[in-house]
Amino acid sequence: KLCGYLQKLSGKGPLRGFRSRWFVFDPRRCYLYYFKGPQEPLPLGHLDIASACFSYHQPEAGAAAAGDEPAAFEVHSPGGAVTVLKAATRQDMTYWLQELQQKRWEYCNNLDAAKRDSRTSPTPSDFSKGLVAKDNPDMSILSQNASAERARNILAVETSPTDLVGEQAASQPAPVQASAINFSLKQWSTEIKNSMSSLRKGSNENRRSVFYTTEEWELLDPTPKDLEDSMALEEKRKHLAEGSKGLTSSAFPFDFGRIPHKARRPLKDMIGSSKNRNSSDSSPTEWCSGNGNRLVSELQLKYQSQQEELEKLKKDLLSQKELVRLLQQTVRSSQYDKYFASRLCEGVPKDTLELLHQKDDQILGLNNQLEKLNLEKDSLQQEVKNLKCKVGELNEQLGMLMETIQAKDEVIMKLSRQLSECEDSASSQSGAINSPTATCTNKELQELDRLKDNLQGYKTQNKFLNKEILELSTLRRNAEAREREWQAKYTSLEAKLCQIESKYLILLQEMKTPVCSEDQNPAREVITQLLEDALKAEPSEQPEQAFFKPHLVSEYDIYGFQTIPEDDDEEKLVAKSRALDLRSLSLSENREISTGVKWENYLASTMNREMMRCVELKNLIRSGIPHEHRSKMWKWCVNLHVKKFKDSAVPGYFQILLQKALEKPNPASKQIELDLLRTLPNNKHYSSPTSEGIQKLRNVLLAFSWRNPDIGYCQGLNRLVAIALLYLEQEDAFWCLVTIVEVFMPRDYYTKTLLGSQVDQRVFKDLLSEKLPRLHAHFEQYKVDYTLITFNWFLVVFVDSVVSDILFKIWDSFLYEGSKVIFRFALALFKYKEEEILKLQDSMSIFKYLRYFTRTILDARKLTAIAFGDLNPFPLRQIRNRRAYHLEKVRLELTELEAIREDFLRERETCIEKRDLISDDEEDS
Repeated sequence: KLCGYLQKLSGKGPLRGFRSRWFVFDPRRCYLYYFKGPQEPLPLGHLDIASACFSYHQPEAGAAAAGDEPAAFEVHSPGGAVTVLKAATRQDMTYWLQELQQKRWEYCNNLDAAKRDSRTSPTPSDFSKGLVAKDNPDMSILSQNASAERARNILAVETSPTDLVGEQAASQPAPVQASAINFSLKQWSTEIKNSMSSLRKGSNENRRSVFYTTEEWELLDPTPKDLEDSMALEEKRKHLAEGSKGLTSSAFPFDFGRIPHKARRPLKDMIGSSKNRNSSDSSPTEWCSGNGNRLVSELQLKYQSQQEELEKLKKDLLSQKELVRLLQQTVRSSQYDKYFASRLCEGVPKDTLELLHQKDDQILGLNNQLEKLNLEKDSLQQEVKNLKCKVGELNEQLGMLMETIQAKDEVIMKLSRQLSECEDSASSQSGAINSPTATCTNKELQELDRLKDNLQGYKTQNKFLNKEILELSTLRRNAEAREREWQAKYTSLEAKLCQIESKYLILLQEMKTPVCSEDQNPAREVITQLLEDALKAEPSEQPEQAFFKPHLVSEYDIYGFQTIPEDDDEEKLVAKSRALDLRSLSLSENREISTGVKWENYLASTMNREMMRCVELKNLIRSGIPHEHRSKMWKWCVNLHVKKFKDSAVPGYFQILLQKALEKPNPASKQIELDLLRTLPNNKHYSSPTSEGIQKLRNVLLAFSWRNPDIGYCQGLNRLVAIALLYLEQEDAFWCLVTIVEVFMPRDYYTKTLLGSQVDQRVFKDLLSEKLPRLHAHFEQYKVDYTLITFNWFLVVFVDSVVSDILFKIWDSFLYEGSKVIFRFALALFKYKEEEILKLQDSMSIFKYLRYFTRTILDARKLTAIAFGDLNPFPLRQIRNRRAYHLEKVRLELTELEAIREDFLRERETCIEKRDLISDDEEDS
């Protein structure tokens, strides 16, 4: 899977720049989708690689031109659009270009090798499962140019990707451009000043900030707590201060206000970004950074010593305040008691005096608590005020230091440039005097190395561009050949159409005004000639003539079913007419194209995530799965329904069952062998004993007979497996059969009694009387038992009952939704032809029409609209309830029949005249 991180140039104006995107190549359409990240479900867009060409510019060694990226390449799309992509390294760029070239080459060659039938996939290799995938194209393939292949191999550049290419790159963070972090020391200082000015404007905000010298800018909100007393608060702060001494990165608490998130950058990156101002002078910047760190460290030590001294003074002050407060409370208490003793003790009852004492004690306690809280409040306010003053002083000192560092930085830069110029001039003068030859030699060696690097780069670029030109020329010639072929095909079709129209006009003219007798009527000759042309076999042609043969109706359709029978001439005409109608319908409808686009968009959205059940997917499946995606979707649907069975089964479960069946045949083996060639005789994959499908069919049926011995084998299972094998491999077809028999269908559906099948016919009768009451009354009036026809529809899910295009659309919905789909389409078939059936006025004609009318329905779009639109509502609960109701009735009827059978057997044993009567079962045994 070709995927990985690339940077895409996008945006306009000042916002234009490279943005990291996750790219995924889709081989189905040769599109390169790009996502915001590996986990995003929907792509931001795509590039059409099939019609694109690639190029890149070789930069000069040692330095790139202005705006030129050393690992950037261009994708030129039709219409002049140019997309600039950039890889992390030149190695990754070379790998992406080689792979995209190879994918384009393979896709375009597959276009040449594809079938010319418009209903087939342009890339038959997209699906690699089932018998349909192994069909050989019925058109000849353009021979590839061997010399072009050799030249491509010679011009290829061997390279291997880095960790940023491939599925493993999804677990890594997106690469960040160094230019994205391009802040000078001056910009950083400006941001700090702006933050401090915002602090002065909004000083009432209760926020603390911690500035780490080796990490990032952080904003920490203090956690509010109820402080019990000031001593506990001081002890806690002291403990935190002692713990912070062991950290490698020291902290300076000060208020910055709300610094934007984008400003939270590592200090070392911000200081280091000043190197970008002058790439040649690196030592002054490094000295500046070291000097700034030393000043910050000195400031840190000074602040810590002052903080410790402040804490000691606060402790002494608080202890003195506490002592004074206790003494004041004692004096007040004694004075209060003396006052009460002198004034109120005389003539006051004892109880009242005690009550007063209690109230006074409470008042005194509350006053003391209030005073204590006021003192704490005052102390805290004073402490906050002192700390704010201290922090303000430190912030001012820090600002002054930063400005000083900036000024020194500029002075050092200026002096270093002057020193460098003086040294250059001195060295040039001394070199010219002492050793001009040595200096010239060094310059020549440097220039030689630079030229060698340029030469190697241009060689690589030349090989890539030569390969690109070679591939584009070959692809252009192939496209021209395809265009000539289609033009010849169009001319042939036009000539054939003119011949048919000429004969048709002659026939109409003769029918309008006959001029000859009936025996010599030219219309009879024209009709005879038209019939001979229609039934005439196609002559074998040379391979080079195959391009110009307009195969309107091939011998087999894309599923392998025979389109025209070989025996009856009348049936041949009907079958060929039906095939032409189907062909015309598929060519005239644009809905198939829009459905294919919807499927491509949905599958593109699932490239970075797993598929899951949803309304969008259900609607897409109901509209029909495209031929090229059916194998993948059928396998997904089957796994969705049998996941619990697979999880509980042992590894290699299917192979174990198959080995057991081959070593020890069971009673079902004989019947399976008899039915193999009778399964789908009109399909080329099952038409002869040597066909590949016959052996696969045998393996799946034998394995299932050992898995489910209660059923073993029932006629009808062979057709279900045969349809599944057209798009699935053996093991997947086995689990598809398990899904149908054990998940979708009720119990006893395929047992000897066919109990479940009989129940479904009665449920279908109820639904027909409810959804199509006129048709039901018509059948009842003429006593037509239509269940003789519909019974096989339900048993084999419409195999051999409808045309193949409609059959596989029914199976698409059936494998996703279950058995309810059978009821929907069975009712839809009757509703589709309801008016025609109502015109028939006798039971024989009605029954004869019911035997073949389903194969005259060709419009799958209309039938699907009836099944999933006109028949709504269609609740599954209703079907389940009616199945349960009719199941009890059928079981009672079978019990009564069994009782009658036993009575008959007893009567036959006792009566001499009836002993010669035997049943069909006894005759078979």
